[in-house]
Amino acid sequence: MSINIQSEKLTAQQYIEFLARTNLGSQYPKERFKERIKRLVENVSISLVARNEEGQIVGTLFAVTDFAYWLFVTDLGVDREYEGQGIGSALMKQAHEMAGGEKDVAIYLVANEDAIPFYQKLGMKKADEVMKYNHIEWTPFTVE
Repeated sequence: MSINIQSEKLTAQQYIEFLARTNLGSQYPKERFKERIKRLVENVSISLVARNEEGQIVGTLFAVTDFAYWLFVTDLGVDREYEGQGIGSALMKQAHEMAGGEKDVAIYLVANEDAIPFYQKLGMKKADEVMKYNHIEWTPFTVE
């Protein structure tokens, strides 16, 4: 099976349809979901999309970066039917290279508890020095 990863902007509807096939969709709050997803897909610095041979989206990575020091991965998801095939690792590697490479750019992200082993396999470690300011409304739900 051949997977092609390209820099590509998705529409909000394409991304929402993809989220329904992943475990990533549960990370978003219900409040203003569609309008916020639209802003997300339009404004990320890096938008990578993995597609199978039929052109179906099987993985995505969104990130913001200054292309000099920092890469913050906001979204990394793989279609449940394609997990364990190296797509997530390939997306992370390509995003890191696009942002400036491992010699210059540090990667940060907020990991779902279930995803921590994946990120640890990539060599990432939990960080203590990250600060947060979070006063947003947050009603959990699952994208279907």
